[in-house]
Amino acid sequence: MIAYHLIAITIAFILDIIIGDPLNWPHPVKWMGSYIAILEKWLNKGKHKGIKGFIMLFILIISILFIILPILWIGYSIHTFIGILIESILIMTTISQKSLRMAALDVLKPLTHNNLNEARIKLSYIVGRDTDSLSEEEIVRGTVETVAENTSDGITAPLFWGFIGGAPLALIYRCINTCDSMVGYKNERYKDFGFASAKLDDCVNWIPSRITGVILLLSQKPEYLSYKAAFTILLRDAKKHPSPNSGWGEAAIAASLGIQLGGINYYIGVKSNRARMGDPLVNLNQIHILKTVKIMHIACFFYLLLLWIGGVMFEITKAWI
Repeated sequence: MIAYHLIAITIAFILDIIIGDPLNWPHPVKWMGSYIAILEKWLNKGKHKGIKGFIMLFILIISILFIILPILWIGYSIHTFIGILIESILIMTTISQKSLRMAALDVLKPLTHNNLNEARIKLSYIVGRDTDSLSEEEIVRGTVETVAENTSDGITAPLFWGFIGGAPLALIYRCINTCDSMVGYKNERYKDFGFASAKLDDCVNWIPSRITGVILLLSQKPEYLSYKAAFTILLRDAKKHPSPNSGWGEAAIAASLGIQLGGINYYIGVKSNRARMGDPLVNLNQIHILKTVKIMHIACFFYLLLLWIGGVMFEITKAWI
């Protein structure tokens, strides 16, 4: 099955680059979001909210398996090619390489015309921080941080789980990640109910985020540092992020480009001082958005190549045993 999974994730990878996520197409992640909202409204009340958060995750995962496994069984029963094609389309919906690139370029375009207001609006679509009064440098920082962080969440992590368990695990990963983005907050409403989603999201991203951070740094020679110095920064700064996983992408990009990420953000007017990542060898400017997108694309290709190497080695080892 590993061979089928590799073929499926490769087709999904290519389809996502070409097609992306057309706005008017039906999308499983949108359905997941609606389903999560319904379950949250139903369960997130009264006592034992933490247990109810686990129950919501269990219901969601069982629902995905109940729907997806029969579809794949029917597809593979008809013909292997049909099964792989269905699996490819399903995995494609879990990754967002084209969407991430387009979101970053949507912010960059008004910046190139000195239209800061439009750039702030575009940035607000992809970040949770307040953007109304950000300077050009802060707009660039927000965009670079988003691409760096979501390279793992939005591309390499679902590819990793698709490699391990095909479309079912890729979709389960995306469901967990969507749950975390919707209810995994430490505020009064979600601190208990969202605990399970936040912790499980940390678990399923632990390995992919670290592999991604290393590959992001290896994708091109660091501009101002040796590889040794850049890796020192990666290992020094990745752990500073509030998330155990998100810092790996941001620290890798910071070290590769000689920039510093992190700093002061505001969330609904509340100040948040995020740890700095990287050394500020150069000031952030518009070109760093393009450079980050380029690194992201190269890293994702090498990540897919790494999965192929791992899959081939697994099949060879299995044949010898």
